[in-house]
Amino acid sequence: MSLPPLSPEQLVKPAHFELRMSLIFATLFVSQGTHLPYFPLWLQAKGFHAEQIAVILAAPMFLRVVTTPILTALADRAKDRANVYIALVAATIIISAGYFLPASYAGVLAVSLLLSIAWTPHSPMADSLALSGVRRFGSNYTAMRKWGSISYFCTNVAGGFILAATGPQAVPVIIFVALAAALVAGLWAPRMGRPRKASPLSATDIQHSAPSLFNAYFLYFTLGVGIITASHAFLYGFVSIYWKSIGISDSVVGLLWAWGVVSEVCMFLFFNRIFASVSVAKVMVIAGIGSVVRWIAFPLIWPLGLGIAGFFGVQTLHAVSVAMVLIGLQKMIGETVSEERTGAAQGIAYFFNGFFMAAVTLASGPLYDRLGVDGFLAMIPIAIVGLALIGLAARSAPQHPVRG
Repeated sequence: MSLPPLSPEQLVKPAHFELRMSLIFATLFVSQGTHLPYFPLWLQAKGFHAEQIAVILAAPMFLRVVTTPILTALADRAKDRANVYIALVAATIIISAGYFLPASYAGVLAVSLLLSIAWTPHSPMADSLALSGVRRFGSNYTAMRKWGSISYFCTNVAGGFILAATGPQAVPVIIFVALAAALVAGLWAPRMGRPRKASPLSATDIQHSAPSLFNAYFLYFTLGVGIITASHAFLYGFVSIYWKSIGISDSVVGLLWAWGVVSEVCMFLFFNRIFASVSVAKVMVIAGIGSVVRWIAFPLIWPLGLGIAGFFGVQTLHAVSVAMVLIGLQKMIGETVSEERTGAAQGIAYFFNGFFMAAVTLASGPLYDRLGVDGFLAMIPIAIVGLALIGLAARSAPQHPVRG
């Protein structure tokens, strides 16, 4: 598919492009690195029970599956995506201030829903800006994006120590300050104009290209990925609460989350050396088995007396159950989806991941309320269903990778 020509202005590389994008990624992931591990602790501290926490976490996931593709598609049509990014970050700051109000269930849920609309598009829009630099000027995407992973890791660690000193009430403050820093970095965002090709989550691209992607292999594979990913919902929603309930300090909770990130990054670094010759279906089977092992192990660590070291060991499986899933999905798309349909493929995978994650997160509240840490056992059949779908995908895999 031919692309429209670049304007004379778009042919000029913005000054310090890589540095400016690196700052955007670094500030972007501070708020996210605080929200995922520590927001459930703040909700619990405000007196919400497990089922209410699950609804507050899950409802925004359902909403953003619909709103994010719409907003990213609208950003593609704007005069400059950087301006849309800045507006969304500013809106996110204003909305997040709602967490400073008296914490009623309806109020926190409303703030979380509104926040998901403005917050979720930040990452795909930053990716879109960075990838425009990759295509036009040969910039190195990983050299820019790695600062997001580094800041996420640092936030996991620092957040734990901050909460150990201040308690969970610091969570909304950290998120608010981090978003303010993201706004400052966003004001310096390089202006790239409209993209020459729709963003990875473009609703229009999905509508036009999705029918050709609805083949057995692609559907089984992306459904399997979505369901294996969703088996992590109990972990994301309630593991921090569980760790605190057995007397693990906030600082150690932060280190445990950070160790999962370290393991994930290590898999990204060494994947090609270890699994370059392994088929994508086998990669996903290994990832699914790693998920099952992880959910079997989690409830046994503390009763068996393996202590904090045992949790660090099981967190190492993040490299298998999360990183290999992410890599496997992109490997499958790269091998079997032609370039002009890549955006639609990413969008469909995003939908499946988001929908199933939201559904399992919603169910995780009652599970934790009734079973505690044994709720991890309910994630085992979910991961097995994902594995079965990957098996069906393997049986219908194309004989040759796509060319071009």
